[in-house]
This record gives sequence, C-alpha cells and structure tokens, in this order.
Amino acid sequence: MRTLNIVGCGRAGRTFARVFHQAHAFVVQDLYDINHAAARACAQFAETGAPVRRVGQMRPAQVWLIATPDRAIVETAGLLIAEERVAQGNVVVHLSGATSSLDMTAAIEAGAHAGSFHPVKTFADPGYAAGSFPGTYVALEGDKKALKILRVALRKAGARVFEIESRNKALYHAGSVFVCNYLCALLEAGLRCYDAAGIRLETAYKLMEPLVRETVDNVFRVGTVRSLTGPIARGDDSVVVRQLEALRGRDRHLATLYRELG
Repeated sequence: MRTLNIVGCGRAGRTFARVFHQAHAFVVQDLYDINHAAARACAQFAETGAPVRRVGQMRPAQVWLIATPDRAIVETAGLLIAEERVAQGNVVVHLSGATSSLDMTAAIEAGAHAGSFHPVKTFADPGYAAGSFPGTYVALEGDKKALKILRVALRKAGARVFEIESRNKALYHAGSVFVCNYLCALLEAGLRCYDAAGIRLETAYKLMEPLVRETVDNVFRVGTVRSLTGPIARGDDSVVVRQLEALRGRDRHLATLYRELG
C-alpha cells in the first residue's frame, strides 16, 4: 500500500484518516495541524498515524493529503515544497470542491502529481461521516496519475467516483452550497418566521420536520417543479401580498428573501 501523510486535522482530515485506514487504502503515516492538539485527536480518532509538531518532521510519503480550509491549500502546498517534504513523482491532493488542483503550482513545478477529491457529503460529525462513507459520491479532478491513485483508494473505501473538469469546479461547488448550506439557511429563515408568529423553537422543529422531509422526498421522486406547492404555485396572489406585508413589518431581510425565491 502507498503511504499517506495528512496536513490539516479538522473534521474532514480526521474522517479520511479513519476511512482510508479502515479500508486499507493507504498506510496513514504522519499527521500535522497548526493546532497540535488537533493532530493528536486525529490519531486517536483514526487509531492510526503519528502526530507531529512541525511540517519538517513529516517523513517521506508517496501521497500527501492537504485537508486544510480552501484559503490555506496553496500556501500549504508551497510550504511542503519549501520544507522539501514532497519528492518528484509524489502525489499531492486536496479536498476542496471549489479550488482547482492546478492552483498548487509549487507542487506541480516540483514534479509532483496534483489532484483533488471532493466528497458530496457533510462532515459535521466525523464519526458518523466515516461510518456512513460507503456509497458517497466523490468528485475527482487532477492529472492522470493522481486520478488513478485516488480512484483506486476511494473505491476501496466504498465511494462512487466521478470526474469533473478543473474549470467547472466553482460552478459544481456552488450547486452543492445551494442544496446543502443554503438549505440550512433557508430552514433558519423559516424558524425565524415561526418565532415571529409566537411558536416556540422546539414546537417549530417538530411541525417543520415532516414538511421538510416530505418535500425532499417529493423532489427525488417527481422532481423540483412537480414538488412545488403553496400560494405562488397556486396563484393565490392575495395570500402572497399578505405574507409580504407581514414580513416587511417584521424583518425586511426575510421579506427580500421571500421575494427573490418566489
């Protein structure tokens, strides 16, 4: 098996340290995070890997996973090269759905193979994310060698992989933001309306859950258009006007959101 070092030991880094270890996809070797406690927690969670305090202490590895936030990916790739950790022919990959592997110019110019993989999955709970990973769709992007190695490793872990072109990553990731992150924001907007109507939070969650679940089920059963219901879909203009007036009187931001989505 190929050796793997991980830089960035947050929720995603921890998840893949465990996933790759349990699937025997890589030999998880050294773990680094700017917060050393996170590296120690990653090793404990994954039951593998050696936490190190400095990038310069990381041993040679065939594959390097950068699991930092997007804003630190390019800088981290540059640091690995500056510290002479990455050798020619190594594979350097990151987890971002929006950043292209081509942005890791320092690694590419040093003769490394660059790639990325982006799981279409949330990592709010690393334990749950790792346990439920099999069957997850994962977008791959990068050069041929990086793609080949990622494809084999992720399939061992039970992923369903597909490829995306580097130039389309921002659009692809925006779609994931809409259906995941913005869904959370939209549900929060609904909760604020319920609160303004005098409904307690715990009650609001209870009455909201079946409606949300039925709507999501309908979308994947009959599509988005046929799942539309409510006053706008029915053409009940007077209801829409009353709702807008009520929202304007309470929260102009909610009123604007109502109009834009409508």
